[in-house]
Amino acid sequence: MITRDEGFVCAHCGRTVPPAGRTSRNHCPSCLRSLHVDIVPGDRAETCGGLMDPVGAEVRSADVVLLHRCRRCGAERRVRSLRDAVDPDDWATVVRVSAGEPA
Repeated sequence: MITRDEGFVCAHCGRTVPPAGRTSRNHCPSCLRSLHVDIVPGDRAETCGGLMDPVGAEVRSADVVLLHRCRRCGAERRVRSLRDAVDPDDWATVVRVSAGEPA
């Protein structure tokens, strides 16, 4: 894992997302979407570049882990939800995704 705490503009909803302030941020805190750009977290070596949709969530210890699926290639990745970041994930959206509803 390569730590990259960078801000970005969400490719789905257009929101300007600030760095998390404590860990790498790879998804939008509003719509929970990300881009398929990493092979190893933070390496930016994946050439697909497809939009990753949140398709599920699970609780692991004290963390909520989001499941993302790439619209372009179908790859799935798991990432921790950020509840204690500078700009935390929208909890209502996390709950909807964990219930199997669209984000």
